[in-house]
Amino acid sequence: MNSREQFKRVIMFFDSLILVALVVASFGLLWSGYYNLTIIDNPFFRKGNYLLVAVYTLVYVLFGASFSSFKVGYSKPMGLIGSQTLALIVTNVVTYLQISLIGRGFVPVAPLVILTLVDIGYAAVWAMCSSVIYRRIYPARKMIIVYGSQSARDLVVKMSSRVDKYIICSSISSSEDLDTIKEKIQEYEAVIICDVPAEKRSKILKFTFERSIRTYINPKLSDIIVRGADEFHMFDTPLLLARNQGLSFEQKFLKRSIDIIGSLAAIILTSPLMLIAAVAIKLYDRGPVLYKQERLTEDRRTFNVWKFRSMIQDAEKDGVARLSTEHDSRITPIGKIIRKCRLDELPQFFNILAGDMSFVGPRPERPEIARQYEETMPEFAFRLKVKAGLTGFAQVFGKYNTTPYDKLKLDLMYIQRHSLALDFRIMLMTLKTVFIPDSTEGIAQGAVTALPEEQAEKQEFPTEKEAEKE
Repeated sequence: MNSREQFKRVIMFFDSLILVALVVASFGLLWSGYYNLTIIDNPFFRKGNYLLVAVYTLVYVLFGASFSSFKVGYSKPMGLIGSQTLALIVTNVVTYLQISLIGRGFVPVAPLVILTLVDIGYAAVWAMCSSVIYRRIYPARKMIIVYGSQSARDLVVKMSSRVDKYIICSSISSSEDLDTIKEKIQEYEAVIICDVPAEKRSKILKFTFERSIRTYINPKLSDIIVRGADEFHMFDTPLLLARNQGLSFEQKFLKRSIDIIGSLAAIILTSPLMLIAAVAIKLYDRGPVLYKQERLTEDRRTFNVWKFRSMIQDAEKDGVARLSTEHDSRITPIGKIIRKCRLDELPQFFNILAGDMSFVGPRPERPEIARQYEETMPEFAFRLKVKAGLTGFAQVFGKYNTTPYDKLKLDLMYIQRHSLALDFRIMLMTLKTVFIPDSTEGIAQGAVTALPEEQAEKQEFPTEKEAEKE
């Protein structure tokens, strides 16, 4: 296994190259055999054809990478097919616009539609075959988890859903003797470290590093802060500088510029969808189309977020702020549809244009719910170091019912690693969530916040300080 691990990247590269070659060759044939000869007044010659094919290849690879379309083994086959479908559709839409510009007018779209369907067929076969080959070359690893608290059970459940990659065969408490833990770790191919006290975790990490044992770590908030630190040297002493200021002035300026341009374009492009949603909501129960709700943004400033109404009128007439639950009876039939397609969020483009929100950032929380979280998890306020966003890491990788502590970790990872490239990648990956039904799951029935059920009853949540003590 160790010798094969060294060649994994090379194997996956050539595996992906097969699909790229098929897709690009199909486009090359379509271009040279149809568009270049019948649409263009002055057909391209050799260099022009090569350039157009090269641009097509670049666009496809970039979008494919952004949607994680080539990550065999990381994603399930159906996930790969969905990602490839999205990447191919976006690539061919961009290519259609490019050919139309070259032809100085809209060209026939049918050939590109057929090409897209053929490419999706290639992708489906490739995803299924590559996944089977990957599992044979790299079978699921037998792992052990070293845990320091009961919260490790959630991680075990999540990793157990991917038995094609992870087989957790054993577990051991961090309270055991260090030599016993080391001896157990050596019996397995990989180890997971979850909520282990800092001193013992450091010793385990050095042990696994020395023996090149694959190690998965469930990070603490302090780990995420350190990951975002800048490196520099004071003469011969390496130092890490954690600025902890949110975004710099330059980042804020560029981000705001993109928000203004992007929100204006989004409002224009989605106006037909907003009109359809508004009419459907109005016709259903004659109630208001929009509703506003007070939310928190940067530096704890409050603003009114706008959404299409997806619930019955007076859904919170008892005055208690609560998140929607699974099978929530307050959600209307129209509301279920617009939530599934994320259409209820479209009015927030106006919030972005007004400067209350950004395209990418932590989702704005209601003040009363944020206060509940902060009573037992003060670190939840860290999310307010940047402007609230329409989407973010927590929306791309999490679910509606992801715990606040995990959402905080995801949001802090974004704040510490912010870049325009990361914003662009998150916006592209957000498109995938539209095709993933369970990303819109509600919280547990009867709960008012996203705290785990036992903790919601006791209003307890492990803080960073408590995790260190465990």
